[in-house]
Amino acid sequence: MDRYEKLWQEQLTRNAQVKSRRHFLKECAAGFGGIAMGSLFFSCDSGNPPKGLNLSERDLNPLSPVSPPFSSKVQSVIYLHMAGAPSQLEMFDYKPELQKLHNQACPESLLQGRKFAFIRGQPNLLGPQASFEQVGQSGAWVSDYLPHFKKVADDVAFLKAVHTDQFNHGPAQLFMHTGSPRLGRPSLGSWVTYGLGSDNQNLPGFVVLTSGGKTPDAGKSVWGSGFLPSVYQGVQCRSKGDPVLYIDDPKGMPRDLKKETISTINRINQEEFEDYADPEILARINQYEMAYRMQIEVPEVMDIQNEPQYIHEMYGTQPGEESFANNCLLARKLVEKGVRFVQLFDWGWDAHGTDKSTAIDLGMKDKCTEIDRPMSALLMDLKQRGLLDNTLVVWGGEFGRTPMQENREGKTQSFKGRDHHVDTFTMWLAGGGIKKGASHGLTDEIGFSGVEGKVSVHDIHATILHLLGYDHEKFTFDFQGRPFRLTDVEGELIHPILA
Repeated sequence: MDRYEKLWQEQLTRNAQVKSRRHFLKECAAGFGGIAMGSLFFSCDSGNPPKGLNLSERDLNPLSPVSPPFSSKVQSVIYLHMAGAPSQLEMFDYKPELQKLHNQACPESLLQGRKFAFIRGQPNLLGPQASFEQVGQSGAWVSDYLPHFKKVADDVAFLKAVHTDQFNHGPAQLFMHTGSPRLGRPSLGSWVTYGLGSDNQNLPGFVVLTSGGKTPDAGKSVWGSGFLPSVYQGVQCRSKGDPVLYIDDPKGMPRDLKKETISTINRINQEEFEDYADPEILARINQYEMAYRMQIEVPEVMDIQNEPQYIHEMYGTQPGEESFANNCLLARKLVEKGVRFVQLFDWGWDAHGTDKSTAIDLGMKDKCTEIDRPMSALLMDLKQRGLLDNTLVVWGGEFGRTPMQENREGKTQSFKGRDHHVDTFTMWLAGGGIKKGASHGLTDEIGFSGVEGKVSVHDIHATILHLLGYDHEKFTFDFQGRPFRLTDVEGELIHPILA
């Protein structure tokens, strides 16, 4: 027997083994196959697994739109995450008393028994490096770092005493977006698209856009689907170059041939699903079909060059470049087209003061200039198009910044910077179901701890799901023998900011 004949015989043996396993799983419905089916198609909506292979439209099309259990005006979410954690003390949390104490030694009572990322010894207090004024009818305090945002402050609700329990970027970003500081949990956007599907079947239900030159410290896990089917993970698009890699067919591949190729591949996938009943095969089928449909719609929706000149001026966009401004305009276009969840990550907010780019009076001020016009324009644009009433906009970082000057290795630095701070930071929300001009929570006189209206990451998640029509305690997915939820075993609604 020569080498090739031997390989052929080995392949025939493997095929026979596969067919035997398939036959066993397919025919023994009362055995392992029956046990598997009970969990594979469990539905959180009905609470009962369907019998046999009577698949619903949702099983066959995981992104088909679904009505939430409770009525809600919010149809989509735009989440603006400032990766690196901006200083609330230079943006929204005005502390004149801290200015009076500038450069004085931090009281020992604030340091005892506490861990900081880089502060060592006894640092000095650092007064706010920005000027503040009250704006609008709400009288919200906004710094001079954000002159454009002052015009829309009445449209947002501030959370002034948000806290977390993670003081390193990667775990804190995971916690903020998945409800857990460890890998493996679905992101907020994945939960939302799993629950609601998408109104546009030609685009992903969950789109991710990044700016600042880097992805978040936690990597792509912050928009991953975890244990949910992979069809619910975020699809990263680009604002520079082709929005999605390989969006164009290669030369010599006509559209009809591409369609026939995908149809053939999916017929094979369908046979595999009938044998194994693996829901990931259904996800793969839908992803092939989605990719085919995206080739028609994505280039159009991701092209901002045809927007009117006044829109470019309002956002401060530069077509063809990667920027937060371009991504804000794209976010509006995407929700306008029915995309369910749009996540914007802007990297570069880690204001330690180790150099000019991370100084809170220099580099951070420049970062505020980059986001001020576009995030304000996004709210105004959504509002003028009638989209703000059914869109929820969320803004924030992964934790806050200390009222003390960072003294890395116990030494005062040449540039002004603040260390990571878990006790309190500011976030804001705007749009459907949010009380305009509201401000919830209060920090102490130097901005070190929350003293009123403290809210957790789980509380924010619970409130977002509520605005989308879901009870966070009942919205679950069975995995490893128990129901999991985004808010784990915690979370309370933040009623004071609800309209």
